Order: sequence, then C-alpha cells, then structure tokens
Amino acid sequence: MAEGDNRSTNLLAAETANLEEQLQGWGEVMLMADKVLRWERAWFPPAIMGVVSLVFLTIYYLDPSVLSGVSCFVMFLCLADYLVPILAPRIFGSNKCSFSRTTEQQQRFHEICSNLVKTRRRAVGWWKRLFTLKEEKPKMYFMTMIVSLAAVAWVGQQVHNLLLTYLIVTFFLLLPGLNQHGIISKYIGMAKREINKLLKQKEKKNE
Repeated sequence: MAEGDNRSTNLLAAETANLEEQLQGWGEVMLMADKVLRWERAWFPPAIMGVVSLVFLTIYYLDPSVLSGVSCFVMFLCLADYLVPILAPRIFGSNKCSFSRTTEQQQRFHEICSNLVKTRRRAVGWWKRLFTLKEEKPKMYFMTMIVSLAAVAWVGQQVHNLLLTYLIVTFFLLLPGLNQHGIISKYIGMAKREINKLLKQKEKKNE
C-alpha cells in the first residue's frame, strides 16, 4: 500500500514538473490570473463579471455563426499561445527562467500546476469510471446517460444558449474566489443544517 502511494506521489511530482516546464512562458500571466480569480482585491469580482459581460455582449451584438465563433476562438488561442511567452517577460519585467520569480511566487506556480495535474487526473478518473459503469452495469449506464442528457437538453431548450453559456462561464470564473473566501462552504453548511432540522422535525412527527 505504501509502495503504491509513493509511486503515485512520484508520478504526480513528475507530471507537475513536466507541466511547469511547459508553462514557464505563461508563469507570470498565470500568477496574475490566480490573484484575480482568488479575489485578492475587493474589486476583482466585479471586474471579472464586467469583462465577461462585455465579451458576451459583443458576441450577442455581432451574432456570429457557430463556425465563425469557433474559428475566432481558436484563432485567439493560437495568437495567445504565440504572443504571451514573447510579451509577458517584457510586460512583467522578467525573463522566461523561473529563477526570476520570488520563492513565494515559484511555490504558488508549483501549486497551480499541481492543481491542474490533479484536476486532469480527476477528469480522466471520472471518464474511466463511466466506461467501467458501462461494462459492469450497462442498463444503469444507459439510463443515467439518457436521463442526464435529456435534462441538459430540456434546460438548453428553456434558456437561451448564449445566456446559459454566460452563466456557466461566470460561475466557473467566480468559483475559485468563492472557495477561497469560504462562501460556498458557508452556504453548504447552512443548507445541511436546514436539512438536518427538517429531518429531525419529521422524526418527531413520526414518533
């Protein structure tokens, strides 16, 4: 058991180191984005919502076709992938080498890369569990998939696709800050307490 844990830890460290090397050119941008997403300043949340709203209002105004929208999005990613490693050192006054960062910044960059690797592992793990469920319990798999996709299709039919995308993107961009400031855990705790109260009241009535 210990040997397996050590192997998993070593593999995680190797994957994290590899990702750090690949993202060195994005280091300063990632650190800045991390500060924004974790709401290190009070005006970051409204700034996030403002930028996202502006982007989606522009999309709504231009009303591009699906093919044009996808093409522009991929083109933007390609430009960012090419320009960010070139421009970031000049903007932030550093070079591509990680030694130009402080110890705290380098540690935070390592944590970000580690979290990205863990997130990727979770996604792959859920994907594998889905196929395991398909092989072991095909009826449950198909029922779960049909009900889930039907629910998503119904929601998509009721809500405008651009508005739905806007809400999803805004939620995911605000999620790190909500977690960092304990807002989600606070409301989850409140919901659990209310549910426990209801269950206790129901038990008393049954008695």
